[in-house]
Amino acid sequence: MPSRVTVLSLLVEELRQGNIQVVDLTQPLGPDTPVIDLPPIFAASPGLSIETISHYDDKGPAWYWNTIHLGEHTGTHFDAPVHWITGKDLPNNTTDRIPVGRFVGPACVIDCSKEAGLYEDFLLTPDHVLAWEGEHGKIQPGSWLLFRTDWSKRQGREAFLNAREDGSHTPGFHPDCVRFLAHERNVLGVGVETVGTDAGQAGGFDPMFPSHNIMHGSGRFGLASLTNLDQLPPTGAVVIAAPLKIVNGSGSPLRVLALVPKP
Repeated sequence: MPSRVTVLSLLVEELRQGNIQVVDLTQPLGPDTPVIDLPPIFAASPGLSIETISHYDDKGPAWYWNTIHLGEHTGTHFDAPVHWITGKDLPNNTTDRIPVGRFVGPACVIDCSKEAGLYEDFLLTPDHVLAWEGEHGKIQPGSWLLFRTDWSKRQGREAFLNAREDGSHTPGFHPDCVRFLAHERNVLGVGVETVGTDAGQAGGFDPMFPSHNIMHGSGRFGLASLTNLDQLPPTGAVVIAAPLKIVNGSGSPLRVLALVPKP
């Protein structure tokens, strides 16, 4: 008896034939992976450290494994609502309680790589989003908004963090844009190529760090340190971004994948 054709069987066949490509949006995670810098009065998040448990030796002759130590928000990572004080009292606000269906959604990719290349403190505004919608259609509820800047192509910690005496200088979102995306477009969350979802100078915005303040206060998510956004179309891709199921977790490193129709 022939098997019944379903949406999932069609998806598997399209993947097998290469008509749908899987694009990795994740940065490699290692001891040299940059982590966000905070003022010295605050506790800092550690980067990744790795200690070998055994490596086919007398501690374990047939197996290899490691102990790892790192902060939840290291490398390509997921920010849950509880990560920020504005989201601390929301229901289902930790990585183990978020309904898993919310980790999957269509991607809307806004390409501002030229602007960010010319001005490192470039901010995405509602006007930029509306102009993008005029060309590609309205952002639908439950979408991931991915902000392409090509920042992930910067080599080395210093260039990536781009910190000076007055703080980091990296692109991000204008506060009005965050409000617009969260309240008028009802996005799942935002994804960026920089070390965090806020602009480097967002400590001076009103409110401070609006991407964290408003997005997490609205029960939405953040994805930071993404890469390969230049391999995604403006619309049509589906992003899968599932964090580790850490009990009471504020976030976690994760492998972010995009399903992309072959052109």
